Amino acid sequence: MFTFSKDCFSRTARHPTFRLSLNRWRSVMQVLFKSRHPQATDLRDLTERRVRFVLRRLGWLVPRAEVQMSDVNGPRGGIDKRCQVELRTDGAGSVVVASVASDWRTALDNALARAARFLMRLWRRGSDSRRMRQRFIGHER
Repeated sequence: MFTFSKDCFSRTARHPTFRLSLNRWRSVMQVLFKSRHPQATDLRDLTERRVRFVLRRLGWLVPRAEVQMSDVNGPRGGIDKRCQVELRTDGAGSVVVASVASDWRTALDNALARAARFLMRLWRRGSDSRRMRQRFIGHER
């Protein structure tokens, strides 16, 4: 394997095509995971992968994501797995979404889905207002 310019191109013997690394231009999102429960700690890698996957298109807007998992009732069971996702955005401040479900994965997926929808709404709201302002400026002339 030989490499041209380490940052953006690589070529292997099996794959003679050039591959462009997009991470050079993207900012890396920091994902923090907090939990005291031993079963939730096993989900650390899964949580980081899910956060990066769900926010893959909005990663430029979110430099830091913090996920907290807790067991509300303790060992009694029931619908008591709580996942809180806090996204620190550049323009909109902090977005905090919590979800409660019977298992950790469902709570995580529900919280991430709600957070992504909220961020999309914020982003669209900003771009729509800019478009409307441009329309009104065009009509004034």
